[in-house]
Amino acid sequence: MEYLKKFRELQKKQNAYNYILNVVSWDSATEAPRGAFQRRAEMLGIISGEVFKLYTSEEYQEVVNGLFKELNTFDDATQKEIKRAKKALDKVVNVPKNEYIEYNKLISLSQKVWEEAKANNDWNLFKGNLEEIISFTRKFIKYYNTEMVPYNVLLDGFEEGMTMKEYDKFFKTLKEDLVPFVRRVLKDGKPLKRDFTEDSFDPKKQKEFCDYLVDVFAFDRDNGLMKESVHPFTWGTHPTDIRFTTRYLENFVFSSIFAAIHELGHATYEQQVDQKWNDTELNGGTSMGIHESQSRFYENIIGRSKAFWEVHYPKFKELFPKELKDISLDDFHRATNKVEASLIRVEADELTYSMHIMIRYEIERKLFSQEIEAEDLPRVWNEKMMEYLGIEPKTDTDGVLQDVHWSAGLFGYFPTYALGSAYAAQFYYTMIKEINIDELVKSNNIKAINDWLKEKIHKHGGSKNPQELLLEVTKEEFNAKYYVKYLKEKYTKLYL
Repeated sequence: MEYLKKFRELQKKQNAYNYILNVVSWDSATEAPRGAFQRRAEMLGIISGEVFKLYTSEEYQEVVNGLFKELNTFDDATQKEIKRAKKALDKVVNVPKNEYIEYNKLISLSQKVWEEAKANNDWNLFKGNLEEIISFTRKFIKYYNTEMVPYNVLLDGFEEGMTMKEYDKFFKTLKEDLVPFVRRVLKDGKPLKRDFTEDSFDPKKQKEFCDYLVDVFAFDRDNGLMKESVHPFTWGTHPTDIRFTTRYLENFVFSSIFAAIHELGHATYEQQVDQKWNDTELNGGTSMGIHESQSRFYENIIGRSKAFWEVHYPKFKELFPKELKDISLDDFHRATNKVEASLIRVEADELTYSMHIMIRYEIERKLFSQEIEAEDLPRVWNEKMMEYLGIEPKTDTDGVLQDVHWSAGLFGYFPTYALGSAYAAQFYYTMIKEINIDELVKSNNIKAINDWLKEKIHKHGGSKNPQELLLEVTKEEFNAKYYVKYLKEKYTKLYL
């Protein structure tokens, strides 16, 4: 038990350092002045060095390895913690300190370089940073695990136990069962009576509506807040400090609305994790796939439902009376579920979204099998867009530069978006057996839905892995057929 006591003390110290790094990261993405980033990178390099020393110290290694030898003497939750700590230690202990520090400085600088490259449609500005990030990532994979296929190492980092084998099977189901349906809807689907989705909507009023949504979704403002950023995201270190962002585009009003609802799903999950997991390895959401299941559930199953807009369309129309004077509730609801082959993933409709993910998955596979290099990415990206969606970006801003993930070194993350959508559908078919989602939404009682999710999923934090949660909540292992069923049922009704 002495090892466990020391483990807790060291965890607390690690969390303190990580808190500092996370606060700086939040500030970087929301309001830090552009001129601050060089100095910031230098300071973060020093802090990252201290974190590295802490994670690789002889004391910490002795404690984790000692606990691992006594693994079977602990309860299930503590065993999970020790396994996670051991896995993380085995990764980092093999990374040279100077490379760890240089990599963190590179990541700190690269987000702003990416933002500038995206804003100016300048791939060459970002290419050098990306080449360095890819080079570091390939080296780190070898330090982490010499036995696994390289890309599997990255996939496992975001969804434990998921490999190319499982993802290939999942995407094969989508290609065979969903893609023909998507093509049918794109070809034969009834068009909108009037497409107002790219009309001008005042960003200040959009902001007012998104602020209204924070309360609609019963988000605890005492323990969280919403701001604006180039790319929407959720940030948090503890259930009492959970923050998220959206963005406001004058000529695409749904971007801010559904980004806000999506991030509210992530943020609500983090707020509802039981605080008994504080300062353990099991705090926060259990995996990115489960996290995305929550954000996609809130965004699509609630936020794009007829029941939701029956309640909240009047408020939205009150803010935009001229823009929406000829738009009925039915027309508005169909517009929130508009289907089209589009260029931008975060603005893609629910039906075609998984194709955007398949494109990124296949590109990353090639990148880490070294079939392609960074310089090939714009070309390969455009080829994949034509293959899956029949359209080609005219600019790199609308193509290879559109996502923030690679500037942060988050390779292996993208597949969890599609996986999360499929998890969400499987959870949904269990939920409707136990609670009436539409009636709760119509009565403006989303808190009751939050409560169900908290009890079944959120409160457990990382104490249950995705497979355990799915089996416990739905009584089945993962089954992608639910996702196909959900999309076909919904979009047949709306479009065919």
